[in-house]
Amino acid sequence: LLEKWPHGFFTRQFSPRMPVELTDVLLASGQDIAPPSPQVYRVKQFHGDNILTTGEAKPLPNLGEDTQEEGGLPEADGLLTKAAAEAVWVASADCAPVLIASNVTGKVAAVHSGWRGTALGIVPKAIARFQQLFPETSLDSMSIAIGPGIAGEVYQVSTEVAAKVCATIAPKSISGDNSILEWALSLPEPPVLPDSEPERLRLDVRRTIAMQLFHMGIEPEQVEIAPYCTYQTPDHFFSYRREHLKQIQWSGIISQ
Repeated sequence: LLEKWPHGFFTRQFSPRMPVELTDVLLASGQDIAPPSPQVYRVKQFHGDNILTTGEAKPLPNLGEDTQEEGGLPEADGLLTKAAAEAVWVASADCAPVLIASNVTGKVAAVHSGWRGTALGIVPKAIARFQQLFPETSLDSMSIAIGPGIAGEVYQVSTEVAAKVCATIAPKSISGDNSILEWALSLPEPPVLPDSEPERLRLDVRRTIAMQLFHMGIEPEQVEIAPYCTYQTPDHFFSYRREHLKQIQWSGIISQ
């Protein structure tokens, strides 16, 4: 879906390389050529729904000086490009990294969406911000790739958390946690699965994000979900739920 744009969901094998260096990796990867010397951007993530444009953030030094330090970075969980030759990056472990591109404008976005961001609808809000900034961007011109994250089959959460997330896709006629969860569990491809422990369910964050997009008018063929679970693939991905360590992998895309 994103073959026009140099992009990647990086594995733990690339740690501790940071976005400035990883942008060079994208440019050397053999993907379609991007404009030379992209400006590189990242943010301080906080599990919210704030989406910034590159005009609201400062580019990182193009000297390989980017470190894990986040002092001075703006707080957000999504970045949207305003011009060509801009690389935007998000970090994740079990949360879903989402890369978005407009086939009309060539602009792109990178979004970090865990259960909190998903409950706040951050990915649909990123699409809405696209359309606000570039009114010529129709929904049918968008392509969305949801990267490696923890799979629903192993992601245990409380029923309260599951209900908050599922409320974003439930019909307005359904209210109350129990009714929302009963509805969600009955779906052919449910965003939640049963759990053996009381007051617990298994939550499929990435499936929920896809359903949010479908509900706003995005077609299924415009969305892809990477077939990799960070929790169940320790050779390739860090997982906070598995290791309880603050280790991350990066995901990024360059605008055209």
